[in-house]
Amino acid sequence: MTRASDMRGGRLAVCKDGLPDWLDPVVHAVETVEPLQLSRFLPPANGAGRQSAVLILFGEGERGPELLLMERASSLRSHAGQPSFPGGALDPEDGDPKADGPLRAALREAEEETGLDPRGVQLFGVLPALYIPVSGFVVTPVLGWWREPSPVGVVDPNETARVFTVPVADLTNPANRATTVHPRGHTGPAFLVESALVWGFTAGVIDRLLHFAGWEQPWDREKRVPLDWHT
Repeated sequence: MTRASDMRGGRLAVCKDGLPDWLDPVVHAVETVEPLQLSRFLPPANGAGRQSAVLILFGEGERGPELLLMERASSLRSHAGQPSFPGGALDPEDGDPKADGPLRAALREAEEETGLDPRGVQLFGVLPALYIPVSGFVVTPVLGWWREPSPVGVVDPNETARVFTVPVADLTNPANRATTVHPRGHTGPAFLVESALVWGFTAGVIDRLLHFAGWEQPWDREKRVPLDWHT
């Protein structure tokens, strides 16, 4: 079995062996979803954009399946103060963006931002690369199973304001779902969880994963929340 513990030597690969049964719908979604089913913003055909990766890490907590998220520091130039998946730009040492570079970057960034021990993570899937026009990032979402949980928290306050987990049950609860309205007028899915408003790229990916995994529950799409929402 190839796990994250192999990341410092040899090629890193995904492995689906030994995953919990409840992850089966997610695995199926990852294997079958098409890029345009995830987002209308796809990587530019001319190769523009900065290659990056995020780690979508599923664990199992006291209330069942959960996702690891973080809140970006308010001082950052890009997506400041926004809840997000751990992740960031590929470094040269991560290797080829078309090979295992995104896998290595996702684990490395998660370790740097949250203190996650990558040796306890089993990577099991990769979604098609997507594009974030506002920042110019080409983002590859990498999915992992937190097989051996480790303590996590803020490593560098200049990068991360908070690290937290969100039960999938809260993400699928219709009461916690809404549509956020950007000052420029465009709208998108949002989640009101853990005293945070999860929106933008992160919320969009979560929304599509819940949908294609068959976990989505009917929710009020007319419920609007502003970006400055807070509890």
